[in-house]
Amino acid sequence: MSPMPAIRLARKAPATSEIDGLPLTTEQVKNEDGSLPWSQIFAQGFKGALGESAMVTVDGSVRCLVGMGDGDDVDSAAWRRVGATFARAVSRVKAASMAVTAVTEIEALSEGIMLGAYCYNEFKSESPKATLKTVSLVGTTSKKAHASVDTGRAVAEAVNFARDLVNEPGGSLTPERFANEAKRIARQPGLSIKVLGMAEIKKAKLGGLLGVNRGSDLPPRLVELSYKSAKKGAPTIALVGKGITFDSGGLSIKSSAGMATMKCDMGGGGAVIAAMSALPSLKPGVNVKAWVPMTDNMLGGDATRMGDVLKMRNGKTVEILNTDAEGRLILADGLSLASEAKPDAIIDLATLTGAAMVSLGRDYSALMSNNDNFAAQVEAAAESADELTWRLPLPGRYRKLLDSPIADMKNIGGPYAGSITAALFLQEFVADGIAWAHLDIAGPAFADSVQETGPKGGTGYGVRTLLSLISNFTALE
Repeated sequence: MSPMPAIRLARKAPATSEIDGLPLTTEQVKNEDGSLPWSQIFAQGFKGALGESAMVTVDGSVRCLVGMGDGDDVDSAAWRRVGATFARAVSRVKAASMAVTAVTEIEALSEGIMLGAYCYNEFKSESPKATLKTVSLVGTTSKKAHASVDTGRAVAEAVNFARDLVNEPGGSLTPERFANEAKRIARQPGLSIKVLGMAEIKKAKLGGLLGVNRGSDLPPRLVELSYKSAKKGAPTIALVGKGITFDSGGLSIKSSAGMATMKCDMGGGGAVIAAMSALPSLKPGVNVKAWVPMTDNMLGGDATRMGDVLKMRNGKTVEILNTDAEGRLILADGLSLASEAKPDAIIDLATLTGAAMVSLGRDYSALMSNNDNFAAQVEAAAESADELTWRLPLPGRYRKLLDSPIADMKNIGGPYAGSITAALFLQEFVADGIAWAHLDIAGPAFADSVQETGPKGGTGYGVRTLLSLISNFTALE
């Protein structure tokens, strides 16, 4: 990950600032507010729309104009985008500043600046150096503003960490290295970690993880991360993330085009680990436990075959009729382990089904849950995080689509309602009485084009939703 700019608060713009930022609404542009060279501005096509930027020179200094939209209801999502737009526009200078006298969303603005400054150059032979070192937010130095900057930075660093994990190729981010990244972040006070290797995974009877790993030359890992809140009697929320470091489809092999971006298939696990990395800084009043099973899905000589039956951690058996429906198999073990810890609620994230993209496109995740109150908390967290999600039903009548003549169930449900039957499969591994939500992030985990707050590639989707959910989690009745 490229070094992120430092964000400082100041009463006035420092002398080192090379560019001064000025947020403008469409109304301000329409009325030509301020002593600005409007002919230059209009020549660039700048109208003040959210996400627009323009550079002008005023009295010998360079000013970056950033569009804020109509300005009627500038929320945290808008300020996050303003920050990202500004960071991109001034990326080639060392120091920049922005007036924030009237800004109440300093956390979102700071977060956006760091998200917009992100780039992934790990494998470039001549990696361009990041030049933006400092962004000064001018107008306030209050303690509340400092705390907002710190929170925004912690969240953005977690999102960018998840982006790094998703962007790294599967031949480099092996299960072992993925687990080592989790070990690295677990050095922080407040976090603890346990990593299971092959012998421990066999002893734990994680049949789903072992079954998917059979076609690989690389041994699997199971990472358990824990955060202990300082709050007495705090509720516990469990996170489970799919950690398929590369998905070839196994014997049900994908097409070349289909597996071109399959390094992103650990996006759910990456989001979970990245969210855990921010908790020591955010200090939520909630205990958090996370499980991420890790393996790639390959075609080695003893790869799981169609018709094989796997026995999961909770004792249920699964007939394999498609080896490309592997994510649910490793999640089954993760959900079983999470259930055994008896948390107040469980949420899992996974790039699970193409069916979710057919239903909702690339921008939305699919939410399914066994508990309306918990689903409402997840929806509220996603809205607060400006991460789009849409709840789909979880009808019991579709459970019969998973029936198998030789095992407790099969791992696919047929040609229709694929994201729903996948969630119904997962529900079989959540203990009775535990509130559970599933986020299928197959669409938004990876971007084929530049996004509002980030470049092409890994988006870090889910990190902000998880952190908002954890920070505001209320134990369910």
